[in-house]
Amino acid sequence: MGFNCGIVGLPNVGKSTLFNALTATAAAQAANFPFCTIEPNVGRVAVPDERLDVLARIGKSQKIIPTQLEFVDIAGLVRGASKGEGLGNKFLANIREVDAVVHVLRCFEDGNVTHVENSIDPIRDAETVETELMLSDLESLERRADQAAKKAKGGDKETKEMLAVMEPVLEALRAGKQARTARPEDPAARKIFNALQLLTGKPVLYACNVEEGSAATGNALSAKVAARAKAEGAGHVVISAAIEAEVSQLGGPAEQKEFLESLGLKETGLTQVIRAGYDLLDLITYFTVGPKETRAWTIRRATKAPQAAAVIHNDFEKGFIRAETIAYKDFVALGGEQGAKDAGKARSEGKDYVVQDGDVLHFLFNV
Repeated sequence: MGFNCGIVGLPNVGKSTLFNALTATAAAQAANFPFCTIEPNVGRVAVPDERLDVLARIGKSQKIIPTQLEFVDIAGLVRGASKGEGLGNKFLANIREVDAVVHVLRCFEDGNVTHVENSIDPIRDAETVETELMLSDLESLERRADQAAKKAKGGDKETKEMLAVMEPVLEALRAGKQARTARPEDPAARKIFNALQLLTGKPVLYACNVEEGSAATGNALSAKVAARAKAEGAGHVVISAAIEAEVSQLGGPAEQKEFLESLGLKETGLTQVIRAGYDLLDLITYFTVGPKETRAWTIRRATKAPQAAAVIHNDFEKGFIRAETIAYKDFVALGGEQGAKDAGKARSEGKDYVVQDGDVLHFLFNV
């Protein structure tokens, strides 16, 4: 698994249309009325990476296995969702376990598509949804903090450490700020923060859904969202759900490329979302190459070799001995593993090695 994203937004902003297009399925309805998505839909897509084809050809692999990106399409939220309005808390819970939140914002005018607020204003819409997420976080965290405070009086060390992380987050939420504004820098405290699974603690990627004519350049509405994203340290992309829907119906990569180029676009919205998501979460990819398969594995940047090995199997980390390592460019330039070894470009790295993007790895372990 690469990473997973919860797709959120108000009703009728193009969430389900975008979900259908990105996952190339018809799993979610896309109708012109609120709450057409009544269960969270989950779709997985292969993460495109041109390096996989190159490595598989050199390694004479029988098959290619890309890493996966999972999308969870959540029902449209409305004002009062945190208190049960619309479909309420039922769907807020579905966001808690995702790695990042893709917040779809309507940045197009269309009199044929209704809007729950009867006007188009993506900044207002973003604030509406975020307010509901913050209120849900506040209610959840206050309840847990009360329980933790009682337990901490008994001298429990772990609970005291948890409270130390909770208190500044509660202060931020009560001040109307997102939980991530109080995310600690200390690695141990950051781990506790992440375990709280707060909705507004997730990294956010704003997806500006524009009309077809603005897909390549954006428009005045998407420009406002871009400014907001920059101020928050969030990510943002400009896409057209309508175009993505058309692309998903085309025959193959060549036909899709020709269609996109005719619209002045270089890549699909899916590719934009993936790249922005990887940047937002600071993710990289390493590869394993063999006669059976060439496979991509996603890890966070700065991950050391044993922890990178655990992505394949926990036993690889437990019994880690070393990682036979070849940089992607050396693997390609020297014609594969043997050529890299002959040229002295194959390295044996130990448990302190920090895996680099594009590394071709072979783990040795003993359990």
